[in-house]
Amino acid sequence: MVRGQHRRDACSGGKRGDLTGPSPVDRGKPGSKIHAISDRNGLPLHADISAANINDHTVLNDVVDGVTPVRQPFGRPRKRPAKLHGDKGYDYRASRQALTRRGIKARIARNGIESSTRLGRHRYVIERCLEWVTRFRRLVRRYERKASHFLGFLRLACAVICFRRAVKLNLLTSNKPK
Repeated sequence: MVRGQHRRDACSGGKRGDLTGPSPVDRGKPGSKIHAISDRNGLPLHADISAANINDHTVLNDVVDGVTPVRQPFGRPRKRPAKLHGDKGYDYRASRQALTRRGIKARIARNGIESSTRLGRHRYVIERCLEWVTRFRRLVRRYERKASHFLGFLRLACAVICFRRAVKLNLLTSNKPK
């Protein structure tokens, strides 16, 4: 599942940082948008940022290409998902064609045809992922002027989320003898 979420820019003095733009949901105040792609369990696979006034479908290629290969018990590491769920922000012919070229089945809600409630259980997964990201107070508002700093904190938060999940599921091996 892939989704974008707005972040308000909190730089002092009204100075904007890199990758900020007038937010369409916050009366034109400067802000950024976090684009994330997660697996079926809600673990973030890749996260990226853009200006708040950039459409979601323009960043889709970068987000999908940013997924690193996942090692499997046998065979080649799988780089791309088999199918990708997205909301109506990604309902463009170019987005569907880009996913088809990569061999990914597009499950995107169509504008004016399908209701948003049809994505319910799939949308919950990415919303949970973005909620885990907002538990890191530094990422609730964007305080950094440089986009690279904010992106670094965002990707660090995603790594911490994955690490905590691995610890909770007891997937990490330890060197401590029992």
